[in-house]
Amino acid sequence: MASCLRVPMVTASSSSQLQSSGRRNIRAFCSSRSRVKIPVPPINPKDPFLAKLASVAATSPETLLNRPVNSESDTLPYLDIFDAPKLMATPAQVEKSVSYNEHRPRRPPPDLPSLLLHGRIVYIGMPLVPAVTELVVAELMYLQWMDPKQPIYIYINSTGTTRDDGETVGMETEGFAIYDAMMQLKNEIHTVAVGAAIGQACLLLAAGTPGKRFMMPHAKAMIQQPRVPSSGLMPASDVLIRAKEVIANRDNLVKLLAKHTGNSEETVANVMKRPFYMDSTTAKDFGVIDKILWRGQEKVMADVAAPEEWDKGAGIKVMDGF
Repeated sequence: MASCLRVPMVTASSSSQLQSSGRRNIRAFCSSRSRVKIPVPPINPKDPFLAKLASVAATSPETLLNRPVNSESDTLPYLDIFDAPKLMATPAQVEKSVSYNEHRPRRPPPDLPSLLLHGRIVYIGMPLVPAVTELVVAELMYLQWMDPKQPIYIYINSTGTTRDDGETVGMETEGFAIYDAMMQLKNEIHTVAVGAAIGQACLLLAAGTPGKRFMMPHAKAMIQQPRVPSSGLMPASDVLIRAKEVIANRDNLVKLLAKHTGNSEETVANVMKRPFYMDSTTAKDFGVIDKILWRGQEKVMADVAAPEEWDKGAGIKVMDGF
C-alpha cells in the first residue's frame, strides 16, 4: 500500500532542467507558428473589404495579430490597411442618393449655439444678464475675426434687463455693452425680432444696419424707462445716487433710440413715459424696423396694381392741376 503511494522527489537540478526545456519548447512553438499560415475560411470574392483582409492575413498574419491598441484613434479597426478606406457596398447603399447625407455632420455638434454660430447667427433668447452678454459679445468678436465682410444675423427674443413681470434682473450696462460691440463691428448686422424685443433688446433691434432690420409678423417690441433695482436696506443717500444713475441711463437710451429710429428725442421721451408696445406695423412706422418678414408678401405686393391702374379701373379721371 505504501509502495503504491510513493511519489518521486524532484530535486533542484531536475526542476531547472524542466524550466529550460519548457522555454525551448515555447520558442520552438512560436517560431513554427509564425511560419504556418492561418487557415482562411471561404469568403465572397466580390467583397473588397473581406478580400483585402484575407490577403493580409495570408501573407503577413503578424499585421493583424500584433496590432497596437490605441483607444484615442478615430479610425475603425482594420480600416488602416487600406490606402483609401472603402467599406463593402450593399445594393441599398449603391441605390441611395448621393445628396441624402450630403449636409449631415459627421459628428454631433457640441451644442446648438455653436451650430448656429457656424451659420453666422447669434441668438439672444434670454434676458440680458452678465452670462448672456459675455456670450453674445464673444460671438460677435469671433464672427468678425472669421470674416469681416460677411453679414452677422442677430435673432432677438428677449425681455431686456427685466423679466416679463417687470422685475430687474440685470444692469442697463448689459444692453449698452452689446450695443457698443455691434457699433464697433465692420460687418453688416441684420437684426430680426422673433418674439419680443423689450427695453434694451428693442435698442439692439433698432441698432442693426439700416435697411436690414426685420420683424416677424406677430412679434412685439416695447420701449420703457430703465427701472431702479431693489434698494433693500440702503441709506437714503445711496438710493439717491442709484436714482441719478438710472436717470442718466434713461437719457442715453432716449438719445440712442432717437438716433436709430429717426424720431426726435422729445418724441421718444414722451412715448417712454409709460411702456410703449408696438406690433410689427407700429414698429415699422416708428422706425424701429425696416421690413416685416412675411413669407409671400413679395408676391402679393408685386400683384398689386399701381394707383393709376386702380383709378383707371374705377373710371376715375385725373384732372389737370389748376
